[in-house]
Amino acid sequence: MAPSPTPALPRPSAQPGPLTGFTIGVTAARRRDELVALLARRGAQVVEAPVLRITPLADDLALRQATERCLAAPLDYVVATTGVGWRGWMSAAEGWGRGAALADACRNAVVLSRGPKATGAVRASGLGERFSPGSEATDELLTWLLARPLAGRRIAVQEHGIRLDAFAAALRERGAEVISVPVYRWEPPDDPAPVRRLVEQTVRRQVHALTFTSAPAVTAFVETATAEGLREPLLDALRADVLPVCVGALCARPFTELGLSAVFPERGRLGSLVRLLAEALPGRGRQEVALAGRVLTLQGNAVLVDGQSHWLSPRGAAVLRALAEQPGRVLSRAELLRTAWADAAADEHAVEAAVGRLRAALGPHGALIRTVPKRGYRLAAS
Repeated sequence: MAPSPTPALPRPSAQPGPLTGFTIGVTAARRRDELVALLARRGAQVVEAPVLRITPLADDLALRQATERCLAAPLDYVVATTGVGWRGWMSAAEGWGRGAALADACRNAVVLSRGPKATGAVRASGLGERFSPGSEATDELLTWLLARPLAGRRIAVQEHGIRLDAFAAALRERGAEVISVPVYRWEPPDDPAPVRRLVEQTVRRQVHALTFTSAPAVTAFVETATAEGLREPLLDALRADVLPVCVGALCARPFTELGLSAVFPERGRLGSLVRLLAEALPGRGRQEVALAGRVLTLQGNAVLVDGQSHWLSPRGAAVLRALAEQPGRVLSRAELLRTAWADAAADEHAVEAAVGRLRAALGPHGALIRTVPKRGYRLAAS
């Protein structure tokens, strides 16, 4: 695996945020700028790698054909699964001159919505929902439908990115005609290189967390790792050191199927996702060390001291953490190699270079790292 480039380190800054020191991978395509801004505002360094792109609605022949099928005969049920998908469908139909006809068809049917955002979009279009599960689970919508006679009924299911084949198949088994409405189909990104780099950075533990806003993005990310021969190393990193964070339970389902635990907020919102990160990450490996009358706080890849944050490289942070385990104790170059270098090809000169860069990154506090001639390095303990 070739070395993966890492982003330039931010300059020292005052008023560090709860995510200062942490590097977070963002895999979203839609609303990516909003998520990046929310993370950066809290001090995070962000690596952007959209794993999927969305098919433009105006060019989507499949969506238009599904809409015409919906209008060919009266609908009995309409299922709204996402707010953005519902709004996109209504907007696309309006652009084709079919907006009023589609609204009438839905008004004369029983509308079901999967959660609050879908419900809000349905109501904003001048319609009302008959049922919306509190769990926001598609399975509960299916249970509600299967409790009713479905033979000969026409059901439109608005999809969003991910196909609901099992959902539709269960309805067809009961005799229903199901029209799958594929709003915003996902396709591979135009440039797959950033995704491959983020996979490598995850394997190398150069990111602390990965964020996902859709289940297809999780699947696509793992598939990229598989194609690069890094599936197992990726899963190992996600089990141990890199926190996978999803926007909701449905998004996290592919991780569950892989036997991994992903965290997600109770409410599926970007703001809730960022707040969860700001609560979860600082508790992972945070260290406070009293040195020469100062308190140094190691958080992610940053040191917080005297009200300022000093970003370090992942290697520099690993060296400093090793020294901070027992402040004042001398660690030889060989010991630091074993602790902070996974690369067996590195030698003791690499340790000397890393310590030099670490001192430079710490600025005036670099003098707290003392050289002990012929023995190694130590921190200047109180």
